[in-house]
Parts: sequence; C-alpha cells; structure tokens
Amino acid sequence: MPRKIILYIACSLDGYIATQNDDISFLQCVEKEGEDYGYTKFTETVDTLILGRKTYQKVIEMGYNYHPDKEVYVLSQTKNEAPFYNGDLLELVQKLKNKEGKNIYCDGGSQLIKALLGLGQIDEIIVSIIPVMLGAGIRLFAERSEELNNLELLGCTPFETGLVQLHYAIKNKQ
Repeated sequence: MPRKIILYIACSLDGYIATQNDDISFLQCVEKEGEDYGYTKFTETVDTLILGRKTYQKVIEMGYNYHPDKEVYVLSQTKNEAPFYNGDLLELVQKLKNKEGKNIYCDGGSQLIKALLGLGQIDEIIVSIIPVMLGAGIRLFAERSEELNNLELLGCTPFETGLVQLHYAIKNKQ
C-alpha cells in the first residue's frame, strides 16, 4: 500500500494555527494530564515528517526534540543542510511516497499546507479544533484559488476539554 501524507494539526475554532506573532499558547487551554488526543498513537503510524521552517523553529524554541527517531524534512528556501530541504517539493514528496515505510506526517505551516494541497499530495487531514477564537493570526488553510470539496469524514472525536478532532480523507485525487 502506498504511503500517505497526513496533515495532523490543531487550530482555533475560527481557523488559526497561531496569532499574528506566531504565538501558539492558545493550545494550552486544552492541556490535560495524561491526554495527548491520539498523538502518540498517530506518530506510531508515521516514520517521516515534512514541515515548514517556522513551525520547526517554533517547536525547537519550545524545547522539544523534534522526533529524532524519524526522518525529518524541514522546508527552507535558504538552508540546505539536514534536516533542511530546499529542493523541489513535488520531487521530494513523490520520492517519499514511493519509498517503503510508514505514512508521512505533515505538521504545517500554512504555506507548506497550501503548496501540498495545490499539488494534490495531502491524502488525509486530522485537525484538532481548539475551543477558542483568536480573531486574527495565521490561518490553517492559506487562501487558495480552487475549492476542495472532495472530503470524506473518517471520524469525529469530541474530548472532555472541548477539543474536537476531525479526520478526513481527500478522495478522488488526480
């Protein structure tokens, strides 16, 4: 079975992944001891990550060692030493999808998501809706010129904290 690229991400109820200042502290409103909202189970299904440079840097700044057990590609227009990649995105994705292994985890940000959607390369979307409205900031889905209306709901899981996790497959992809 071919590998899939799965976007796994959280956003505010009004669709933002961060404030205008790249602040993601709103995620803390759903922190609950012993609850990871399926993250551990999900990461066991992947062995490769693709993410944007700003997302990667934010996670590193927070003191998190970004999955040292997995193959990581951080998209950057200027850096090209590992884990950074500044080559052709479609070429990278096709190479990874054709390689043996588990699924591929896309962790954002919005420009990478927009590019992967534009290339028709995201296969599934798992988005955790955080019960807060930011009013402004960095949108989960950057403005696109085309509609994406071929989504199939695979699951919807509500949690005690008010977080709701939606899982969609993108069907009938070209």
